[in-house]
Amino acid sequence: MIEKKPIIQDLEALSPIGALPGGGVTRLAFSSVEAELHRLVARWLAQLGGKIRKDALGNLIARWPGQDDSLPAVATGSHLDSVPQGGKFDGVVGVVAALAAMRAIRKMGSLTRHPLEVIVFVGEESSRFGVATLGSKVMSGSANIEQYLQLRDAAGITLRDAAKESGANLAEIESAIRQPGELKAFLEVHIEQGRVLEEEAAKIGVVTAIAAPTRRQITIEGRADHSGATPMALRRDALTAAAELILAVEEYGRREAVHKSVATVGMLSLKPGAMNVIPGQVSLGVDVRGIDFASIQRVVAGIDDKLQKICQQRHVSAKTQQLSADKPVQLDSTVIASIEAACQKLSLPYRLMPSGAGHDAMNMAKITPTGLIFIPCKDGISHNPREEATVEDIVLGAEVLLHTILDLAK
Repeated sequence: MIEKKPIIQDLEALSPIGALPGGGVTRLAFSSVEAELHRLVARWLAQLGGKIRKDALGNLIARWPGQDDSLPAVATGSHLDSVPQGGKFDGVVGVVAALAAMRAIRKMGSLTRHPLEVIVFVGEESSRFGVATLGSKVMSGSANIEQYLQLRDAAGITLRDAAKESGANLAEIESAIRQPGELKAFLEVHIEQGRVLEEEAAKIGVVTAIAAPTRRQITIEGRADHSGATPMALRRDALTAAAELILAVEEYGRREAVHKSVATVGMLSLKPGAMNVIPGQVSLGVDVRGIDFASIQRVVAGIDDKLQKICQQRHVSAKTQQLSADKPVQLDSTVIASIEAACQKLSLPYRLMPSGAGHDAMNMAKITPTGLIFIPCKDGISHNPREEATVEDIVLGAEVLLHTILDLAK
């Protein structure tokens, strides 16, 4: 049985870390704030008897033995980093639910047949370096490590330097890869980040598939000229070219909306950034995602084709850097059935649904059967200081997690 009071205490202890005066939190990947959160949760996991270790990238892993410790472990967890000015529940709910489930299992006093693990991933959000789910990508062996380590944040700090500063042992990074067979299953609890559950009065979302992003950084090079002395016909304005491309991103996303694909320009920077100078360079961050990879590819191909035409018509040039091209993931049917059985046992209204957002679970699915459990969030708001989930819903998510762990770990 999941206890409500410890969950409230966990949330109250985590909430001030990285908190902003106006509300919300900023907990960037490989920052001192993320490290502080990991230290606190590691202490709690150790108090529950978990054997604590950090892998070479900094993912936190707590392990409890099973009756047969040679068997693969059943693992659960999520992340603690956030987007800038984000909410207090994204990722945190999965960690708090994992803690609650382990408290309940420890209170039962008997070992499960399989070992158990709680995993707290580093760097789930893409806000700092442009690549999402870094910790689970490395753990699942699906990271282009050398390419990622060269990425820079807005301050020019490389991922390599930031990870080292956080204590990562990059010389041993390959040791962080978990091998197929090490884990029997992985489970993650997360806020929905949408409003389907709330609209349908369902308490639990049982995720069947996870949308995956293809992310690109596009840099358009024009020519910086005096805004007063340069006639309109002679301009090579990088920003107006970018504006045309932004509308094209929206257009191609709308064309593929029937296949549940979406397309977004979420980052934009320009140089030199003076009111009386025509922009000479613009960088855009483009995010295309969905659950149908062919549809994603059509959106990307349309954007590329439009970019080429814009460059020809406006006499600018462009360079495209692909940051990631993850494939949508179908989650394991056996794990889905186990989550459904838990909901039925608890008499909870639930629905089968896809996830439009990416999660660490999508990478873990490459190395072990994986399940993702959604709980509602108020008005579907996420990545926002107004992000909110009720303690009662977190308790229910943790209850479903607990029953699913016990079923899979026997």
